[in-house]
Amino acid sequence: MTITVHHLNNSRSQRILWLLEELDAEYEVVRYERDAETNLAPTELKQVHPLGKSPAIEDDGRLVTESGAIIEYLCERHGGEAWLPDRASSDWIDYLEWMQFGESSFFVPVMLKLYSGRLGHAAAPLMPRIEEQLGAHVDYADSRISDDLHFVGSDWSAADVMMSFPAEIAVMQGYAERAPKLARFVEAIHARPGWQRARERGGPYFMW
Repeated sequence: MTITVHHLNNSRSQRILWLLEELDAEYEVVRYERDAETNLAPTELKQVHPLGKSPAIEDDGRLVTESGAIIEYLCERHGGEAWLPDRASSDWIDYLEWMQFGESSFFVPVMLKLYSGRLGHAAAPLMPRIEEQLGAHVDYADSRISDDLHFVGSDWSAADVMMSFPAEIAVMQGYAERAPKLARFVEAIHARPGWQRARERGGPYFMW
């Protein structure tokens, strides 16, 4: 059965398309476009999920939401075992940490900067704290990624998929010089044929 991806432009669902391409899974894309003025998702997404969020996938009669859950679901049920560490290894603990970090600790200052940027001068009192926190999280990720540009082990993993989106935003927001390994990580992702196919299917986003 073909997987359906409810894909919102300029969103975290891009990494789901990338993973599906890496897994050589059959899928179809239902595209949704953000409002050009508010940048909010369209109300049509609420017909998929009450919160109107993306990514969301449908597979075998089941709706699966939340990026981390989708990534693990796809790896476990659609041939992505090689993208998950051995549960008996220390890499598994690292994997759990990065899966949480990419969608919680790191993403909070990322989103705060994105939203505050839309407020203009009204956000000025918050910006020093947001910049300090985002810089600290970028520095941490850059210091922990391996020299061969992986967050867990020595090959591509689901943790790299999870970390791809906040890393892309950090580069977009001007942190490439401060975090050179993280910038090279983004370049390595974008050089992969699977990512390029996913971009063709999902459409351009941010600066890419």
